[in-house]
Amino acid sequence: MSELDELGLPTTETIRALQNRVSIRKYTDEPVTDQQVEAILRAAFRAPTSSNIQSYSVVAVRDKDILAKLAPVTGGQKHVAEAPVFLAFCADMTRIELAMANSGENIDDNNFEMGLVTSVDAALVGMSASLAAESLGIKGVMIGAIRNNAAATAEILGLPHRVYCVFGMVLGWPAEAPEQKPRMPYEAMVHFEQFGQHKDGMTMEDGLKQYDQQLAAHYRGQGRTTNDDSWSAELVKKFAPQPREKLRSEAAGQGFDFR
Repeated sequence: MSELDELGLPTTETIRALQNRVSIRKYTDEPVTDQQVEAILRAAFRAPTSSNIQSYSVVAVRDKDILAKLAPVTGGQKHVAEAPVFLAFCADMTRIELAMANSGENIDDNNFEMGLVTSVDAALVGMSASLAAESLGIKGVMIGAIRNNAAATAEILGLPHRVYCVFGMVLGWPAEAPEQKPRMPYEAMVHFEQFGQHKDGMTMEDGLKQYDQQLAAHYRGQGRTTNDDSWSAELVKKFAPQPREKLRSEAAGQGFDFR
């Protein structure tokens, strides 16, 4: 019985797919066909887009030489090098720039809002693609580490000015069934009417303490060593010192000035 069933909440095939989602990093030899990728992306391109600007592009990569170059950028993730197919979801202002140039305008003074909107567009399409793939039984993992070196990624993928890769996604037929990682308590994530008003009187501190304990139990159940405050300790390691300190300048080099 699922969590939603236990709570007496409505469910659908789509809701169940999201409830059961896990990141997959090992794949069978069965190929993901061009037709399957096209079906996934055509569906994903119906995702919401700000003011219908559709400011994204996707680079589908199967070439092993290109994948071998992308893997080091992502910290040597083996599943990137061996990906049945790798999808690079990019924020793309080239079509906007062309349309404005045709009207005698330009986007040289593009600001934080334009960069944010295009990045959100790419993210909405990426998650939609992930869900579409799940509906076919194809699974994968998001690759945020593609931003470890945005300039190198742009060079490897041949991205022009006004395009940068927001994140990647490996897709394939799963060869593993990992245990689902727990998430933060629902009661700590949802606020009612105003920020800070949680269900059942839970506080942010309560939710964080509960999740630290749950994640520690999950990792230890896998035989992994972790702190009692597992999530909090991981976060400190990831964000102190600041990661990807060159990302802003690298994005600016691609024409995205996040000011």
